Amino acid sequence: MSARAGRGCPSFEGRARLREELTSPQLSICIATLNRAAELARMLDSIVSQATDAVEIAIVDGASRDATPQVVAEIQGRFPHVRYLRLPEKGGVDRDYDRSVELATGAYCWLLSDDDILKPGAIAAVLEATRGGYDLVVVNAEGRSADLERVIDDRRLQVHADRVWTPAEQEGFFAATAGYLSFIGGVVIRRDLWLSRERERFFGSAFVHIGVIFQSPLPGDIRVLAHPWIALKLGSAEWSARAFEIWMFKWPGLIWSFERFSPAARAAVTRPEPWRRPSALLRYRARAAYGAAHYAQLLAPRLDSALARGLAWGVAHVPLWVANLVGLAFYTLVRPSEVELLDLRTSPAYYRRLFRRRAPGAA
Repeated sequence: MSARAGRGCPSFEGRARLREELTSPQLSICIATLNRAAELARMLDSIVSQATDAVEIAIVDGASRDATPQVVAEIQGRFPHVRYLRLPEKGGVDRDYDRSVELATGAYCWLLSDDDILKPGAIAAVLEATRGGYDLVVVNAEGRSADLERVIDDRRLQVHADRVWTPAEQEGFFAATAGYLSFIGGVVIRRDLWLSRERERFFGSAFVHIGVIFQSPLPGDIRVLAHPWIALKLGSAEWSARAFEIWMFKWPGLIWSFERFSPAARAAVTRPEPWRRPSALLRYRARAAYGAAHYAQLLAPRLDSALARGLAWGVAHVPLWVANLVGLAFYTLVRPSEVELLDLRTSPAYYRRLFRRRAPGAA
């Protein structure tokens, strides 16, 4: 070794690491996908139309059997900064998002759903925010119809001005934003922070990102972007087969596991046992997400009185069209909500759809 090298000249490995650091993107857009080639193509178009050299796309494909590989290949022909991992078998949404962060090389990772779209200017706004060195950037979204053509909810997170939350304010941040952050697309997080925290124990929760963010205090500041930069598809019946289990058990179980937050803060996000309320059961029955099998497997073993079991059993056997009509009337006349009405109208329980199926000679 020369005298010059001995005085601190970087080794070959050190120079390689330095080159990688200098050329690594500022922002990795991380997507986990499975069998949604058309939706993925639309999302990728919305990214590539505004991406710069400071951005890369990291896609983990959970062994899709549709045209997803061809969609990715076409995008790679238009935008070279695409990393693609196609798994030999389905890994699960939590594990796949974790793998997308591992696959990425950017300083920050933006975890996006494959069926939403970015509005023009979104990437520039997020890049600007990440240059502030925040641990986490929360990006607001607007809710749109299933075809993404009509705005139904102009702000999913009800904030109207950007805000910075300090480490001392994290309980308030949790209470104010955890419900919104069940939508993974709102999360932009430092990659090194993600990789330094526990992830595997949240695999199977359906909300690994919530576990990463809230398992322990974040050391730095958090910035919330009030402007809705994402168009979020509503009424898409996401997780329809598992919606009841996820929102009645997995979600509250996860939120109430964060014992460092007060009961009041956790209650601001969700009740600890929402499945005990007959009105909640009726809401899911009206969307065909709760029925006799859910009652037998999930509720009967937990309910501790004959009255509670009787009510839960009764709701599980209400005719779907009746429950759906009740829901439509309630969210039209009593508590108007375009979001709830969209869910009811796109549900398999929608009374008009059910009657069409039953009509003589119907297709």
